[in-house]
Amino acid sequence: MPHLDGKTVFVTGASRGIGAATARACAAAGARVALVSRSTGAIADLAGEIGEAALAIPCDVANWQEMARAVDATVDTFGGLDVVINNAGVIEPIGPLGETDPSGWAGVIDVNVKGVYHGMRAALPIMAARGAGTLITISSGAAHRALAGWSAYCTSKAAAKMLTEAAHAEYGETLRVMGLSPGTVATQMQRDIKASGVGPVAELDWEDHIPPEWVGRALVWMCGPEADDLLGTEVSLRDEGIRSRVGLA
Repeated sequence: MPHLDGKTVFVTGASRGIGAATARACAAAGARVALVSRSTGAIADLAGEIGEAALAIPCDVANWQEMARAVDATVDTFGGLDVVINNAGVIEPIGPLGETDPSGWAGVIDVNVKGVYHGMRAALPIMAARGAGTLITISSGAAHRALAGWSAYCTSKAAAKMLTEAAHAEYGETLRVMGLSPGTVATQMQRDIKASGVGPVAELDWEDHIPPEWVGRALVWMCGPEADDLLGTEVSLRDEGIRSRVGLA
């Protein structure tokens, strides 16, 4: 029996890449999935592919009211909320700190930090009332070291990592909170990085990146008791030991 059978999973940034792969993996594991994204057509198509177990919710994660309504719609439709995967993220603007567009820089913070906070803030009262639930933040190696040209992204990911640790400090006695740092993944973001020509990641070939399906499988695994020893931590998919536990090549 799939270990997410009957569970409800809320995935942000679900229109493509890691988010879409995660939604498919969760549905295959028996979950009902709320697909959250600004890309309405893409999540509608994905919901049609998955079937009755999927709900497409157009939503800007940077907008608190929209996120609150998205969580409410998920609970109203599926009767509960078991897992929130805060995946939505952007990287641009890429470039020297002194030359970046201030509004674009702030936009990264809006999505990558405030979006994570909004997901947590909307879900936590529901999960805390039940005394059960899982919150997972998609992190990055950029949360741990500064990379030239990536000031907005590195800052946002470091903030999201600390926000996840704060959630664990406050709710870890009853809720499952952790992060996942997947490494470089073959998604549109890597194409954008490649096109920028900025930094060592831009020098990687497409074959150097792991497929988004690996991340989806890892996230499903993290939702189960096999990952309970990792609660409160940032799980790294670059770790061969973790890959072995997940069952990845």
